Amino acid sequence: MSNIQGERHPFLDDLTADAELTSSVLRGPVIGRDEIKLAVNTVGTFYASQHPTFLETVGARLFLEYEAVLTSGERLNATVVVDRNSDGSVPRVSVRMSPLGAVLSLAANLREALSGRLPEDLFL
Repeated sequence: MSNIQGERHPFLDDLTADAELTSSVLRGPVIGRDEIKLAVNTVGTFYASQHPTFLETVGARLFLEYEAVLTSGERLNATVVVDRNSDGSVPRVSVRMSPLGAVLSLAANLREALSGRLPEDLFL
């Protein structure tokens, strides 16, 4: 997800130093602000387009749904759940994606782009 000039990202700007990201395209959690930013920004490079379809905050949780088209032409749907602490900081983010074909394509691209930069056991 790229920032629109002058707008804050829905969660990247508020990650705690030891934040955790879980996702359908990874085997385990990505831990740490810089590592999460790297993963999220890299995923964004594989999107030809992205359109939010739902954004709502319920209590301390932000729910974001979006549709994307990958650079391969595959369509992807995602649901992002962002947990916030009372001070507004973000300790946890969960990203669930479908359908499986697009998820596996994105996972392969992510492995290729980030192998050697994130732990190898994270990749599908």
